[in-house]
Amino acid sequence: MAYLWFVTILWAFSFSLIGVYLSGHVDNYFSVFSRVLLAGLVFLPFIRFAGTPVSLAVKLMLIGGVQLGVMYFFFYSAFGFLSVPEVVLFTVFTPIYITLLYDLMKRRFTFWYLVTAALAVAGAVVIRYNQLSHDFIVGFLVVQGANICFALGQVGYKHVMEKAADTDLESLPQHTVFGFFYIGALIVAIFGLLAWGDFSRLPATPVQWGVLLWLGIAASGLGYFLWNKGATLVNQGALAIMNNALVPAGLLVNLMIWNRDADLLRLFIGGAMILFALWFNELWVRPRVEARYGLLPT
Repeated sequence: MAYLWFVTILWAFSFSLIGVYLSGHVDNYFSVFSRVLLAGLVFLPFIRFAGTPVSLAVKLMLIGGVQLGVMYFFFYSAFGFLSVPEVVLFTVFTPIYITLLYDLMKRRFTFWYLVTAALAVAGAVVIRYNQLSHDFIVGFLVVQGANICFALGQVGYKHVMEKAADTDLESLPQHTVFGFFYIGALIVAIFGLLAWGDFSRLPATPVQWGVLLWLGIAASGLGYFLWNKGATLVNQGALAIMNNALVPAGLLVNLMIWNRDADLLRLFIGGAMILFALWFNELWVRPRVEARYGLLPT
């Protein structure tokens, strides 16, 4: 759980950095490409090409391509149909997808994990609900595409690593294979940049370049590795809930540093709902699910 909390704080700063310094100034596809490239370079020295099964490398590349590459295509496209508050609001359904997809992979259905995920969604909606525009159906569907891709990546990585732990790959450290994740994402990012990138909107100031460096090395490089590693160490309910812990964390950072308006009462109520969902999941739901399916505590 410590990995997920650390990355939550790390990514909370990223939201404001993107919104203040990059959005509307730097081409989105170049931003994605640079972030993925820098993240890949961080892990390049650690990649163990020899000794890594081709099947595992391909799976990780596919996961990276979906979780980062395709997800960003959906995510950035959504801003052409929706306002920023609407995009943020519609991302809160990710915990539902994580719960359902993980159960689908395990060929089971855990009702209470779905309940706690829904409670986390409700908490995030309380925090971020705003008046919706009249023409938002297409945008809603596009954001759900991004949510599903992000959920697929997390669940897919968790599933692949759990299966690897049952084989002789258990001794293979995750940081020695995670570079394949970024290779897959980079392939998709290059395609997006070449197909839709606007090279007239490259970073023009040292601040913009500095933000991209931070996002690439810290938020994307360190962040996605620790988040996905953390996903392998917690149950599906906790992973689903932690996806929405980013909402109050991001708002708090924005409020404290950039002094943006926020409804503190809604922030408190929604954040309390998310924390309660996490507490209820860990204290009551997880032990019963583990007992039912004969699982070891995670």
